Amino acid sequence: MQSQFLGELVGTMVLIYLGNGVVANVLLKGSKGENGGWIVITAGWAFAVTIGIFVSTAFGSPDAHLNPAVTIAMAVKSGDWSNAPMYILAQMLGAILGGTLVWLHYLPHWKLTSDEGLKLACFCNAPAVRSTTANFLAEFMATALLIVVLGALPSVENGLGPFKVGILVWAIGLSLGGSTGYAINPARDLGPRIAHAILPISGKGNSDWSYSWIPVAGPIAGAIVGGLIISML
Repeated sequence: MQSQFLGELVGTMVLIYLGNGVVANVLLKGSKGENGGWIVITAGWAFAVTIGIFVSTAFGSPDAHLNPAVTIAMAVKSGDWSNAPMYILAQMLGAILGGTLVWLHYLPHWKLTSDEGLKLACFCNAPAVRSTTANFLAEFMATALLIVVLGALPSVENGLGPFKVGILVWAIGLSLGGSTGYAINPARDLGPRIAHAILPISGKGNSDWSYSWIPVAGPIAGAIVGGLIISML
């Protein structure tokens, strides 16, 4: 069974399962990858994006956006919003499911990990230095860069598209991710944050909803600007 909705849902689910999975592997107590560091996390996310694109395509979404920011930017560029609500709904549901899979996969480790912040980080983003303006700007700029570079990729497409996107996400994580953890994807943050809020995670603490609007609004604003820029190229 293939459909664009299913492709976006399953692709995003795999993206989050692998992407947040590498964060859990590095941060949770008793994990084989504990203390693996930032390079492990950014590499894991890059590979997660690449694999998510392949999976999304296989399940019926040739666009394989996996990201409401990309969906919004492409709609801004083309003026066609017909698929946007369906894509975004699928991406959000996939992200919630992906966060749930991470919880199940590392089930014994939540109890072993006493730090509530580390557990939350396995689901969603938190800033290194909490500053509304700076955090919003970081998400805005990184997402705008993502969209503008993505807009340049089709002109040199030769079958390596998913790998190029993965490298781009890796570069953003390594260079720009230190300030906010580089959500650059509203579903990537909000979906797993919802999962964190509703799942019976041992000693989880709160879901930091006061910050949650920044990894959503920042990438959306960056997507709109990025979409306008690529529409003029």
